[in-house]
Amino acid sequence: MRIIAGSRRGAILTKLDAVKTRPTADRVRESLFNILQAGRFQGLLADSQVIDVFAGTGALGLEAISRGAAFASFIENDAAALVVLRANIAKLRFQSAAAVLAADATNLVHWRAAPANLVFVDAPYQTGGGLLAINALAKIGALGDAAVIIIETAKTEILDSDALAAGLTPIDQRNYGKALLNILSYQKP
Repeated sequence: MRIIAGSRRGAILTKLDAVKTRPTADRVRESLFNILQAGRFQGLLADSQVIDVFAGTGALGLEAISRGAAFASFIENDAAALVVLRANIAKLRFQSAAAVLAADATNLVHWRAAPANLVFVDAPYQTGGGLLAINALAKIGALGDAAVIIIETAKTEILDSDALAAGLTPIDQRNYGKALLNILSYQKP
């Protein structure tokens, strides 16, 4: 895994060899960031506040910082993943642009950082954890108005439209092999 573009282009990330994690493939990440830098999302990354939920190695949030995001909050609760995540932040020298929350994203009770305008959620497939985490973040004020949210699921997984928090609207889906990127927008109710 590597940083694809931006200020740390080509930097190799420390891998996480754990059964419970499945990093977003470089090809999917590159396609996602191409979407975020063109069309209706053009300009979204510049100086953005990002949340990388179920962060693992931090590849999505670190890619965002490399491409111009102002700050990324990483939420992860696996001990091995936290070690790798912190090592990758230090390796890229992004300590001043990153914060790590060692917590379960579905059970957060408060948010101290600025509300995010871009959120990446890569929960374990077939768990529904991505939508649970977004609903929890919406309840505690972690999502800014007009935030763009990308939830990666298995291609066969369907987001439960009845479980969408108030203000969440699906706007696009993109399929990449086994991965499905669900793109949503959030408007404060």
